[in-house]
Amino acid sequence: MRIALAGAGAFGEKHLDGLKLIDGVTVTSLVGRRLEPTQAIAAKYGIGHATTDLAETLARDDVDAVILCTPTQMHAAQAIACMAAGKHVQVEIPLADSLADAENVLAKSVETGLTCMVGHTRRFNPSHQYVHHRIAAGDFSVEQMDVQTYFFRRQNINAKGEARSWTDHLLWHHAAHTVDLFAWQTGPIVAANALAGPRHPELGIAMDMSIQLKAESGAICTLSLSFNNDGPLGTFFRYIGDNATYVARYDDLFTGKDEPIDVSKVAVSMNGIELQDREFIAAVEQRREPNASVSQVLPCYRVLDALEQQLK
Repeated sequence: MRIALAGAGAFGEKHLDGLKLIDGVTVTSLVGRRLEPTQAIAAKYGIGHATTDLAETLARDDVDAVILCTPTQMHAAQAIACMAAGKHVQVEIPLADSLADAENVLAKSVETGLTCMVGHTRRFNPSHQYVHHRIAAGDFSVEQMDVQTYFFRRQNINAKGEARSWTDHLLWHHAAHTVDLFAWQTGPIVAANALAGPRHPELGIAMDMSIQLKAESGAICTLSLSFNNDGPLGTFFRYIGDNATYVARYDDLFTGKDEPIDVSKVAVSMNGIELQDREFIAAVEQRREPNASVSQVLPCYRVLDALEQQLK
């Protein structure tokens, strides 16, 4: 499998670290915003081709599939361009920042028959997979999820502390993780409400948000999001169930009393990004629908669209 990666930023490197652990995979092209730093990362990972032009990469005959880690606003158009060029594509979360764009990507996937997967990483973290397996076995039922997604991001910088060329969004990016995960764990969402705090005078986005969800099963979810939190950063999930409480912190899982749970045997890796990439590659090779295919995650974007309409 010959992979091109577009978006040589902080998250792009997480994928490159995961891909180098997967047998039979070669990254043949790297696309970035600025040529010199893109060439430096290509050299670091032994990638033979570096460019600032995605079209140049899509024209190459040594690219079977593309992973997009580019700014949110580019995802839909670039995913469609990849499939138009005959390439399978994995789009990092979020698929798009509008429902119409998300639906256009799905339509292109159906038209071409190519694999189109979205990087909804929470489906692949061993912590959440452990809970999912218990639910699927009928051993555990979620009554409530309590989720905190907190960052300190009053300036437009990425996880590496570098200036961003685009603006992140609590609803279309960070809430997408929880909305999709909640539905994956509990079933279709039947009610959703949102409140947003004041908009940042320069960034033009709400810096704080509160979201409530209810699943068809009766389970509820309370999600708090902030770019103003000067404290522990990241997303923390509390599953309150009928016979247990779990706290998931990315790939790690704990009881409600903060006792570690061994999830090392859940999958072949403890790295959710690597597991996500393994699923994409396996789905392409096996010609099957991947977990987190564009069709599977589209209901998430319908909920986000409904929440956006409320906030307007």
